[in-house]
Amino acid sequence: MMHADLIDQEDFRDRLLSLGVFVPGDASAAQACELAILGMTPDRAAALKRMVEDMLGSGATILPAVREAISRNLLPALVKAH
Repeated sequence: MMHADLIDQEDFRDRLLSLGVFVPGDASAAQACELAILGMTPDRAAALKRMVEDMLGSGATILPAVREAISRNLLPALVKAH
């Protein structure tokens, strides 16, 4: 049986934590995006952009709540940061 990679809220949170963004365990994907945006520096924006590109380009299945939060919250903030 084939197992597909899956990016859920916990995996998304872990990825943000690895970038130094504190995200509480009970935060939704939208809340995690908002926390990532708070106090965004050019370095953090670049790291977040790379993270999103890696996630979207990985071929992994991204849960709808995570994909929607990235599209509605994180991507617009990253566009403004450039």
